[in-house]
Amino acid sequence: MNMNVKKNRRFSSSRVAFCALGLSVLTACGGGQSGAKMGDDQFAVQEVTVTSSNQNEHYPATIKGLQDIEIRPQVSGFIVKLCVDEGATVRKGQALFQIDPTQYKAAYDQAKASVASAKANLETVTSTEANKKMLHEQKIISDFEYQTAQNNLLSAKASLAQAEAAYAAAKQNLGFCTVTSPSDGVIGTFPYRVGALVSASSAEPLTTVSEIGDMYVYFSMTEKQLLDLTRAGGSLKEQLEKMPPVQLQLADGTMYSETGKIDAVSGVIDQTTGSVSMRAIFPNKQNILRSGGMANVVFPYTMEGIMLVPQSATQEIQDKKFVYVLQADNTLKHTEIQISNLNDGKNYIVTGGLKAGDKIVVEGVQTLKDGQKITPITTAEKEAKYQQALKDQKEGNFATAFN
Repeated sequence: MNMNVKKNRRFSSSRVAFCALGLSVLTACGGGQSGAKMGDDQFAVQEVTVTSSNQNEHYPATIKGLQDIEIRPQVSGFIVKLCVDEGATVRKGQALFQIDPTQYKAAYDQAKASVASAKANLETVTSTEANKKMLHEQKIISDFEYQTAQNNLLSAKASLAQAEAAYAAAKQNLGFCTVTSPSDGVIGTFPYRVGALVSASSAEPLTTVSEIGDMYVYFSMTEKQLLDLTRAGGSLKEQLEKMPPVQLQLADGTMYSETGKIDAVSGVIDQTTGSVSMRAIFPNKQNILRSGGMANVVFPYTMEGIMLVPQSATQEIQDKKFVYVLQADNTLKHTEIQISNLNDGKNYIVTGGLKAGDKIVVEGVQTLKDGQKITPITTAEKEAKYQQALKDQKEGNFATAFN
């Protein structure tokens, strides 16, 4: 009995080892979707056809708020309070800074008192003028005395107007001691803090408020690219409306969730770079985009009448691309192809070296050589063969798993 147990153990160990070897060989040779050779002369081939392809072009871009407003004081004084913090979201009219109002409050009170005094004087002079008028009509006083009363009334009215103007200016200056936001937006940095002396002539603004409800994204494209987009003609407004929505790739490589629309194109071509400045507008409801940020505008377009080949079907030799083209006698010709700089990460756009109807090998190209004869199969047949090999291995049919 001990002898039988040892034999069974040896048989089980051998079978496990053979299974492991079979799995490793199948993994190395089959490669699943990689399309590597499975131990025979059968290789998957694919016919080159003319098709269309959706492509994306990336343009470096700068993000700006609809308006970046510099906040500057309109009166001189020491900052006594910061009402918000840097980076805060504010509303129009919200207090941002408080400048020491002491001297402006005193000027306001004085101007207010001057208005009250001028009003009282005007009432007195008005009564005097009315009395003088009655006496003048009765020929009791002379023309000169009545004229003097009228002049005094005009002078009193002018004094009141002057006092009210001074009062309005003092009131305005007192109001300027509280610096408010001129619009909704996001606060920038603070170069001045509590205790700093500021004035309208200060070198730097108190801060900047950026309107970021919607954001402008500025980028440039070449004159040729712009011509390709606008060749259809029509007014600039019509051309802009026909342009497709654009996407935004953020600095971390992720795509912004909202799409934008190109709404402006510069009328002048930069003679130095041969480029045209363009502007797209993106919604910014979540305040993700910030003024001054960098990104890439992703411009989609469709290329018609092109030929695509899988990148896995190509070889690169000294910066040149090659494919194996199947000949009429099932031999292979190592053929150089020219490709576009654009690709989708899976396929190359062929610009030369192939024609529609050519058949190229799309699996195991690293093991092939020029002039080699193969048995061509379709990619579907290759996949079916691979799946059958997996099934045979799973069921223990090792005699057929690698045929």
